[in-house]
Amino acid sequence: MHGIAFVTGAARGIGRAIALALAEGGFDVAANDLEPSGELALLCDEIIALGRKAVPVIGDVGDLDQHRAMLETGQAALGPLTTLVNNAGVSVLNRGDLLDVSSASYDRCMAINAKGTFFLTQAFAKHLLTRERPASIHHSIVTVSSANAIAASIARGEYCMSKAAVSMSSKLFAARLSNDGIGVYEIQPGFIETEMTAPAKARYDAMIEGGMTTIRRWGQPKEVARIALTLASGLLPYTSGQAIAADGGLLTVRY
Repeated sequence: MHGIAFVTGAARGIGRAIALALAEGGFDVAANDLEPSGELALLCDEIIALGRKAVPVIGDVGDLDQHRAMLETGQAALGPLTTLVNNAGVSVLNRGDLLDVSSASYDRCMAINAKGTFFLTQAFAKHLLTRERPASIHHSIVTVSSANAIAASIARGEYCMSKAAVSMSSKLFAARLSNDGIGVYEIQPGFIETEMTAPAKARYDAMIEGGMTTIRRWGQPKEVARIALTLASGLLPYTSGQAIAADGGLLTVRY
């Protein structure tokens, strides 16, 4: 067994795909989402059908006071956690002119995408450092950020700001934890076909067809999930803080 993973925002999209990929790879999974749902229950049933253990963990990543209880719920049901996948996130309240960004939308992106992720990672890191960890199991933190941590999208400025912050967070925790035997990594998805990207699908379809990405198609959640499994399994040894762009070449500099 590789370990026991806590995956945030696991009910749908990239989070769901990661949870299933980890289960297929031998992980038991604590699947977190904001509220109970049929989707979350179905995910846990599918993980169990794969021969792994699963437990739904309800909690708000944006509420720092819930973090300890969330992690303890996962551990009580499955055993000592070995892996944190920071996937939960929100987009903007409204796409539009950068000059019209509201403080409410900005604060929401920052509270969940940046602040919540930072402090959940901090809580998980403390949890790992205060107990014995078998050397045979890779312990890791994998954070799903976005290509918008680097690429500016002025119709979603507050989202870009939050993802740039969480990208730096991953680097900071890598610098702090790597020598303690904890792998810290970041995945930067580009155009991935999910509910979150659906509102802009027509626009992105045209951009992809026009050559915005070097691989001219949408990425799929299962492709991001395969990267997450690789990282969580410790299959990239002697790495620390790497950001992997799962973007079909979106961020590739060309001229």
